[in-house]
Amino acid sequence: MPSRSYRFVQVDVFTDRVFGGNPLAVFLDGRGLDDVLMQQIAREMNLSETVFLFPPSRPDGAAALRIFTPAREVPFAGHPTIGTAWVLATRGLGTRGASRFVLEEKIGPIPVELEGAPARPDFIWMTQQEATFDAALDNRDAVARALGLAEADLWPGAPIQPGSTGNKFLFVPLRDRATVDRAILDVRAMLAAMGERPHIGIFVFTPDPTAGRVYSRMFAPHTSGIPEDPATGSASGPLGAYLVLNRLVKKAAEVKMVSEQGTKMGRQSFIHIRLAMQGEQITAIRVGGTAVPVLEGELSF
Repeated sequence: MPSRSYRFVQVDVFTDRVFGGNPLAVFLDGRGLDDVLMQQIAREMNLSETVFLFPPSRPDGAAALRIFTPAREVPFAGHPTIGTAWVLATRGLGTRGASRFVLEEKIGPIPVELEGAPARPDFIWMTQQEATFDAALDNRDAVARALGLAEADLWPGAPIQPGSTGNKFLFVPLRDRATVDRAILDVRAMLAAMGERPHIGIFVFTPDPTAGRVYSRMFAPHTSGIPEDPATGSASGPLGAYLVLNRLVKKAAEVKMVSEQGTKMGRQSFIHIRLAMQGEQITAIRVGGTAVPVLEGELSF
């Protein structure tokens, strides 16, 4: 039986240096791969996400994406969107030299905008969907204990709340950076604290309201096979909305924030968040960052 070969590019996303940020593998042509094989390949790559590219169905689409963690397919993810946009732009694949195009993901079209030369962008923005939030969890002490913390370690008055712009996370505000670094997820205890709610990633963070910065970590061993994620772009859009809605950052016509993530695990990442507002209403959410190439390869089997 003849072997099949599939070319891929690996990049580090939300960083400007190799071995920082969140690594991503992008398979340039996923045609001929079924769901089982894509999941097996993602498990073999063992990165937070692996992307498989397919021809777009829209005239403004650069590519259709299938995104897999080591454990499951996800309908939308942030660092795969930014990293894939960088790969497509730098290789001239489907973008036609444009600085704006769409990536087709399972939740729908994701608009992307490049800054700098389209063939070598300095920065990439994606526009996320509207942020939605579920009811807050009342058992604050149980959630804190599931993170190896006490209720006093939570940010006073801020809710523990699930939120999403296409991929749901539980947002847990903590009192300071050192507390974020001390957090250790007890999966069984966290699932008990969440009760009958769907299993979602646990996003812990502490805001610096005066500096427009956030220090963050994200745990998802129980949902995606990812003990800790170095940079979670899909959580950063609803994070920005959470901070604005709970008055942890000052409202303005354009709210600007930077989330630092991955530092504790040795893969420091910087995720830029922009919220457009009209009065009390959030009208647009953008998340952006940079990417750097790491390696290229070919998978044969």
